[in-house]
Amino acid sequence: MNYQSWLERESQTAPGVTFVLAKMSFGRRVELTRRLREIAQKVEFLEAGDAKEKIDAALLTSEIDRLYALWGLREVRGLELDGEAATPESLAAAGPEELFREAVAAVKAECGLTDAERKN
Repeated sequence: MNYQSWLERESQTAPGVTFVLAKMSFGRRVELTRRLREIAQKVEFLEAGDAKEKIDAALLTSEIDRLYALWGLREVRGLELDGEAATPESLAAAGPEELFREAVAAVKAECGLTDAERKN
């Protein structure tokens, strides 16, 4: 048996761009869960608070999306940002938001988690 720990997904919003995603494994699931647990608990607490706390919750939710992208996106092919080949880090920092959101959605889909499971 030859198992490939990654897969490719063509972008639906940017023709010619390919996301290389890490496949889910037991070890990667444990790692992701550990990294998300604390942040998700803070988000839930802050969402119940006042306006400032809700803004903080929105910021943390964005941090969760960034974490998903950096955790599950191994490579971005076919995209240059400011003349340099895009990386997961540069896509998150300076790439088109629509493309970043698509990459995050692809990572979450590969995780196989429902929206409710991602919140917990």
